[in-house]
Amino acid sequence: MNTLLLPIDHKNRRESIKKAAGIIRRGGIVAFPTETVYGLGANVLNEEAIKKIYQAKGRPSDNPLIVHISDKKDLLTITDEIPEKSKMLMDTFWPGPLTLLFQKNHYVPDIVTGGLSTVAVRIPANDVALELIREAGVPVAAPSANLSGKPSPTRAAHVIEDLGGRADVILLGEECDVGLESTVIDMLSDPPVLLRPGGVSKEQIEKIIGPILFYRDQEDNIPKAPGMKYTHYSPKVPVIVFKGSVSNMVTEIRKMKEKKEKEGFKVGVLATDETVDDYHGCVLSVGSRKKLEAVAGGLFHILRSFDKEDIDIILSESFTSEGMGLAVMNRIIKAAGYHIIDAGGELS
Repeated sequence: MNTLLLPIDHKNRRESIKKAAGIIRRGGIVAFPTETVYGLGANVLNEEAIKKIYQAKGRPSDNPLIVHISDKKDLLTITDEIPEKSKMLMDTFWPGPLTLLFQKNHYVPDIVTGGLSTVAVRIPANDVALELIREAGVPVAAPSANLSGKPSPTRAAHVIEDLGGRADVILLGEECDVGLESTVIDMLSDPPVLLRPGGVSKEQIEKIIGPILFYRDQEDNIPKAPGMKYTHYSPKVPVIVFKGSVSNMVTEIRKMKEKKEKEGFKVGVLATDETVDDYHGCVLSVGSRKKLEAVAGGLFHILRSFDKEDIDIILSESFTSEGMGLAVMNRIIKAAGYHIIDAGGELS
């Protein structure tokens, strides 16, 4: 496949979006920017088009897709019932990085939902994404625009690297603002259940609708939402995560690094601005612990950057699980395949 790269600068924006929307209407697949990560979109109601998404990504067919719409009224093409608490969250966070589960209606093909009776939906807070969906005139199913299992793409270059020759079109947008996928919450449970932490924090949600549960999925075999069952966000080499106090993490990472290097391994370290000078060799900082939104925004780019280094293993520091830290840690732990070493102490 020859992938068409379309710029969306001021001069070309309208023409590029119209061309991409036409390809979606005709059953093609288009990569486009959102505020979270780049998505790979197709017409929700076209089963053959949805199959192309799974094929292009190498994505397991039981891993559900998120449906993107441009207006709340478009929900009525996807579901026949909107719970009251869902309306409260929609009014607060849409457009934005929050995905809600609804009972799907008969118009939504099973291939979109991985065979589940529920469908995940959001309105993206990105002008290009919204204009594309409106122009296409159909709801757009769109997982992240990367090869399955790799770190999600937050820049157009990431998408080209993974899906050049696999997608019909890549819209060349700017770097994504949030940098992590959307929060996914099951509003059909009582109490509601946070299935995937993301750009809207658990604390923000609870301020609107009260207490919710956090679903820990590492041993579950049935994915209830995108990004739950399979190893995700992984660079090419293994990752080990260290938890504990900052000083203990630094000490244990340095010990492990020295041990691995004596064994002949080339080691990379995922550090922070506060600790980057405590290590030597291939050390990349993901940002300051005091600015978790920036850490979230840069995490996938840093994980992809390690793939360009000559290393055999990555040793990663961990972060608080408060606020945006819950989403950051969810991605790091999944990148490591749940390989965690307790360095001791509490992270303050």
